[in-house]
Amino acid sequence: METNSITQKCIDTVRVLSADAVQKANSGHPGTPMALAPIGFVLWTGSMNYNPKNPEWVNRDRFILSCGHACMLQYSFLHLTGYEVSMDDLKHFRQLHSITAGHPEYRLMPGIEVTTGPLGQGFANGVGMAIAQKYMAARYNQPDFDIFNYKIYAICSDGDLMEGVSAEAASLAGHLRLGNMIYLYDDNHITIEGDTDQVFDEDVAKRFEAYGWHVQCVSDGTDLEAISEAIKNAEKETQRPSLIKVRTQIGYGSPNKQNTAAAHGSPLGKDELRLVKENFGFDPNKSFVVPDEVLDFYQKAGEQGIQKEAEWNELYKNYKQRHPDLAQEYERIRDGKLPDGWEKKLPVFAPGDKMATRKASGKTLNAIAEFFPQLIGGSADLAPSTDTNLDDYLSFSAKHHNGRNFHFGIREHAMGAVINGMALSKFLIPYGATFLIFSDYMRPPLRLAAIMKIRPIMVFTHDSIGLGEDGTTHQPVEQLTGLRSVPNMTVIRPADANETAQAWRVAIKHTDGPVAIVLTRQGIPIIDQKKYAKAKELEKGAYILSDSEGDPDIILIATGSEVQLILEAQQKLKKGNIQARVISMPSWRIFDNQSAAYREKVLPKSIRKRLAVEAGLTLGWLKYVTDEGGVIGIDKFGESAPGDELMKEYGFTVENVVKRAKALLSKKG
Repeated sequence: METNSITQKCIDTVRVLSADAVQKANSGHPGTPMALAPIGFVLWTGSMNYNPKNPEWVNRDRFILSCGHACMLQYSFLHLTGYEVSMDDLKHFRQLHSITAGHPEYRLMPGIEVTTGPLGQGFANGVGMAIAQKYMAARYNQPDFDIFNYKIYAICSDGDLMEGVSAEAASLAGHLRLGNMIYLYDDNHITIEGDTDQVFDEDVAKRFEAYGWHVQCVSDGTDLEAISEAIKNAEKETQRPSLIKVRTQIGYGSPNKQNTAAAHGSPLGKDELRLVKENFGFDPNKSFVVPDEVLDFYQKAGEQGIQKEAEWNELYKNYKQRHPDLAQEYERIRDGKLPDGWEKKLPVFAPGDKMATRKASGKTLNAIAEFFPQLIGGSADLAPSTDTNLDDYLSFSAKHHNGRNFHFGIREHAMGAVINGMALSKFLIPYGATFLIFSDYMRPPLRLAAIMKIRPIMVFTHDSIGLGEDGTTHQPVEQLTGLRSVPNMTVIRPADANETAQAWRVAIKHTDGPVAIVLTRQGIPIIDQKKYAKAKELEKGAYILSDSEGDPDIILIATGSEVQLILEAQQKLKKGNIQARVISMPSWRIFDNQSAAYREKVLPKSIRKRLAVEAGLTLGWLKYVTDEGGVIGIDKFGESAPGDELMKEYGFTVENVVKRAKALLSKKG
């Protein structure tokens, strides 16, 4: 690809647009878009398949700007190539209610595939996107019908590659030989604090070669021919993910700030921006200028995607005629329709021996797996402990892209980000499992999943001090409260095996954010479905499991393994002529979203005496127990001992529940 007057003007227009927007906002990162404009030009005008008129075209190539602070680069190209991103949107960069947010946000602007900003996350999300493509291709592609063959393109920065999550994800991608990934590394040697040689002097190319990646180096980030050739080479490499290391100059074209930290995270300033415009041949007295010939060039590049999608649609039409069953399955999943009869396959567990809810979860997963080819997942090296293996299916591997069991390795952070990428396919329902305590390693991707309102399912087992001898390092205390505090995050802690089956029913049907199912290691009693309210009521978040014979004197509330304690306490209180209502509250968020009338039915305002019981922080329970209630919880760390002994030591006994209930009732009020 040769550089001529029009291509150079196209590139420089993006540089100036980016600098203008940052200057007008008086906030942002101008230097990286100015450096990356040539790479963006090659991608949007020659490499990627996309259709601005249909940003959701299923076989489009995915683009990820992992260094999300450089978002004016992406916004400029989306505007210029014909997406519904106006010049007025660019002028309102970083302003209230604008679609041009300070970092790219999924759902906010057409053409944004994933929310990025926290460095390293986009890098790892791309691994999940690549897995999704490989799985869909393995399941649906047929001879002469290469239906799903899209690639994942990404730009990542020095900062992305310093973050540990990118190392975890790169290792996994190399192991799985994901040859549909093409990542361009912006090697500009600059961070906010200055030159990267202060902290970062490793040989990145050799590191990625060691991961099993195909690595190329481009010494000049303005050399369009070299960049284009490297991308073409990467596209031909189908057995390894590709990294193209491109040496760029941050703030390219800025006479006084090029190659300095001053160009990274602050506006160039009016005087410097004037010099930049003069340097590139733009009128220094005008802002947000796009020459007609530049706009025409970019729009023609974007219009090519209309024809590409039309060709794909014709291919799919013929595919549908030749392979109607596969097409029907794909379209059902694409349209978000659930298969007939799947809920009838949910297991119903009879009272008898105790069962850990993690075991019930495994049985449920295996019971419904045949209905959901899009349900795939695994654990961070804990499948035997989390019971998340699908017994009748292969493991996803470099040789078996149709496998449904994933082995993420001991990479919790990457697992979270990777399943986010899988969920962004809008086809897969991915799940990932680990111990609840290790959800701390996954906080960034969990939060981003909630921001994007995508639906990965997390299975968190070993949910309390009840796990026993592993001690304080493995016993979660504050994690439930932390997860519940995340907006759009639905946390479900089922009381027994049957509630666990229903938790999966709710999670499968949920489409508005991530779901965390929190499960026990230890066996707990199975609540009699004939004697008490049906576990299906879990779908309301909280329900009256067992009511008093008359008006209740007190309401007992619990989640998870502690529900059994309040059921037994109800009977003991009854013998003392104290009427108690028992509430199972597996999900705060689901309950809070019920109608006011239903919430009043379960927790009448007139009944002020309430006691909540949960083996976790007491923080947050006040809104349910009122100022006249109480909480049996844990506001300190556990210790190493058998689980039953710990539960007794920390007050999780029927006797203590009865004692505390009576103490509450004895108070005036």
